[in-house]
Amino acid sequence: MASNEFPGWHGTTIIGVRRGGEVVIAGDGQVSLGQTVIKGTARKVRRISPGGYDVVCGFAGSTADAFTLLERLEVKLEATPGQLARASVELAKDWRTDKYLQKLEAMLIVTDGENLLVITGAGDVLEPEHDVAAIGSGGNFALAAARGLMETDKSAEEIARSAMAIASDICVYTNGNLTVEKISK
Repeated sequence: MASNEFPGWHGTTIIGVRRGGEVVIAGDGQVSLGQTVIKGTARKVRRISPGGYDVVCGFAGSTADAFTLLERLEVKLEATPGQLARASVELAKDWRTDKYLQKLEAMLIVTDGENLLVITGAGDVLEPEHDVAAIGSGGNFALAAARGLMETDKSAEEIARSAMAIASDICVYTNGNLTVEKISK
């Protein structure tokens, strides 16, 4: 395999669910290298507290790229404490215009308990409809499951866990080793 064809380390399937005054972000533990599972217990959901304000972040895509973005987001949040939307837009602007950042292959779901945002490398900061966001290889499976579960009386955490279980049954790049972080405003 030529060096420019290296498939990269990929972490996949993150879901964010907002319901009843709380937001839950859940991520599976699988890291894949091409078609091989390299690790099944990765932690792709993190709580950070820049400027004393808690933010929960989940990432999918190339692991090293995602950590680079998390570090950049933390710097933006330190510059604008308590303003997740503003920091996210600033990160997305940098991501779109900086030649180094443009090469990063990852996506983020972030929340401060009030906002639930998806940040993409195309310069997008999206607030999802229906209070559910999902990214990664199994993201569409988890999103569809969660959207259906929003019609039930389940809590945000129960919806996230059930949706991830469904995604892990369908997507070969998703497993059931979950990291779940809850935050409320």
